[in-house]
Formats: sequence, structure tokens, C-alpha cells
Amino acid sequence: MKNKIFWAIAMVSIIGLYAYNNPKVDFKEDAKDGIQFNKESWGNILALAKKENKLIFLDIYAKWCGPCKKLKKRTFSNDKVGAYFNEHFINVSLDGEEGEGVDVSSKYNVTSYPSLYLINGDGSVITETGGYMSPKELIAFGKSVSK
Repeated sequence: MKNKIFWAIAMVSIIGLYAYNNPKVDFKEDAKDGIQFNKESWGNILALAKKENKLIFLDIYAKWCGPCKKLKKRTFSNDKVGAYFNEHFINVSLDGEEGEGVDVSSKYNVTSYPSLYLINGDGSVITETGGYMSPKELIAFGKSVSK
């Protein structure tokens, strides 16, 4: 009997851990108070960055990527992250395996997901990082580049 209880608790724990690390997300929807991602073409984004004299925050993700899902669900939706990034950057999120994201991923030699970049209006990378980041870590990444 104790063995069955142990295995039942173990299975519930594994399922819970999996669900926590792989939340369901809609990459096309932005959280109300979080980062608002611009949906225009990459060419228009570059022109806008030049016009507004802002850097581009570029997130390249894959739909199957667990850390990408956590980033979208837990970090990009954070109100402090949203306030900072919406004020200081033109925010773009692209699926590296679909549409224009394939070409942009190729241009920046993406080798893992998520890949996060700060890019100027000429398309030059200022800095980059990858993997899941907490809200505090992402804000620090954004603040690491001052104009």
C-alpha cells in the first residue's frame, strides 16, 4: 500500500513540475500590462527604430520550447518588465521556425531558443543573451545598454 501511495505522489509531482515548466501560452497574444510586441514587418521595425531613435528588443522563440513558454508567461507578462521595455524599446517577438522569423533567425545565426537581442535601427546587434530570464534579470539585461 505504501508503495502505491509513493508512486501516486511521485506521478502527481512529475506532472505538476512538467506543467509548471511548460505552461500553455499563445505567442500571438500580449499580456495587458506586459511587453507589447510590434507585429509589423522586420523592415518596418528597423525603419521605426531609426525614426524613434530606439533600440529593438528582439525575442526569437519556438512554439515547442519550454523556456520560451515560461519567458512569455512569467516574464514578458510582468507589469514592471512591460513598463520598462514598452518605454525604452521597440519590442518584437518572432517564431524562429515560421514566416519572417526564419529569415531573421538566419541573419542573426540563432542556434538556440529563446534568443534575445538588443539591436539598433541599422540591424546591428548591440548585445544578446539566451534562455529563460526572470523579470528582474530581463530588466537588468535591458538596462545593460544605455543610449
